[in-house]
Amino acid sequence: MTITVILCTYNRAEMLAKTLDSLVASVLPTSVSWEVLVVDNNSSDQTRAVVSEFCRRYPGRFRYLFETRPGLSRARNAGINEAQGDVLAFTDDDVVLEPTWLQNLTASLHQGEWAGAGGRIIPLWTRPLPKWLATDNPRVMGPFVAFDLGNEAGPLTLPPYGANMAFRREVFEKYGGFRVDLGRSSRNLQGREDIEFANRLLAGGERLRYEPDAVVHHVVPKSRMEKGYVLRWWFWFGHTEVVESGPPTHTGWLFGGVPLYIFRRLARWALQWIFTIGASRRFVCLLNVWYLAGTGVACYEWTRQQKRTS
Repeated sequence: MTITVILCTYNRAEMLAKTLDSLVASVLPTSVSWEVLVVDNNSSDQTRAVVSEFCRRYPGRFRYLFETRPGLSRARNAGINEAQGDVLAFTDDDVVLEPTWLQNLTASLHQGEWAGAGGRIIPLWTRPLPKWLATDNPRVMGPFVAFDLGNEAGPLTLPPYGANMAFRREVFEKYGGFRVDLGRSSRNLQGREDIEFANRLLAGGERLRYEPDAVVHHVVPKSRMEKGYVLRWWFWFGHTEVVESGPPTHTGWLFGGVPLYIFRRLARWALQWIFTIGASRRFVCLLNVWYLAGTGVACYEWTRQQKRTS
C-alpha cells in the first residue's frame, strides 16, 4: 500500500520547514511506501529552496510541485492529480505532526471499509490567551482549526478538517476534487472546501472514521489571536456558506437580494454587543454581527450574479 501526503503551502517557508521536519520523524511499517508532495501555490519567499533541501536530504521521500493558479482548492487538486499513493493524506504548512500521525490516520483505509478518516487538531498557542477568547465556545474556536471529538475511535458524522484528513484515491475518481470556488487564497479567507468535500462523501453513503490518535498540533500565531482576524474569519465563513449552498431559504421580503430577517438579526446582535457585560460574551455578540454581515454581502453578490447570467 502506498500513501501520498499532500501539503499545500503559500509563503510560509519558515513554518513549512518545521512541519516537514515533523513529517521526517513519521513512523510507519516497512510494508507501507509513502511520500510527501509539497504543492507550492505560487509562493514568493524561500519555499522552493526549503523543499529542495528536503528533497536533497531525503531522496524519494519528498517531491515538489509548483501550482501557479491561486487558491487552496486548486493546489490540492493539483496534488491529487500528481500523487502516486492509493491513500491521500492532507495536512497544512503551519502544523507539527506527531510521529504516529500518518500511520494512525491511514491504517483503517487500506482494506476499503472506510472511504476516509480524520484526526484530532489541537491548537498550539503562541501567546497567553486574551480575556475575550473563550476556548470552550465552538463558535469562537472556529478560526483556530480545533477538532477534537474525544478519545474514542469510530464513525464520523461530521466532516474532518483539511489539516488532518485522508481519503482513498478512488473517492476522488468517483466524486471529483475540491470545489475551486471555495478554498482560501491570498485575497480572502474563504474556506469550507474540505467540509463540502467530506459532506459530499457522507451524502453519497461513504463511511468516514474518526481517529483520535492521529494528532496534529496547529500553531496559532499571535496575528490570529487578534480580534480583527477572528472577526474577518467569521465574515468569510458566512460568505462562504452562501457560495457553497446558495442564499438561505426564506419566505419573507428581500432587500437587494438579502432576506430582511438578516438585517433584523444584525440589529439585535449589535444591540446585545452594546449592552452585554463581560469580554467573552460581548465578543460572541460581535462575532455574530460579522458572520451575518458576510452572509448578507454574499446574498447580494449572488443575486447580482444571477441577474447577469439570466
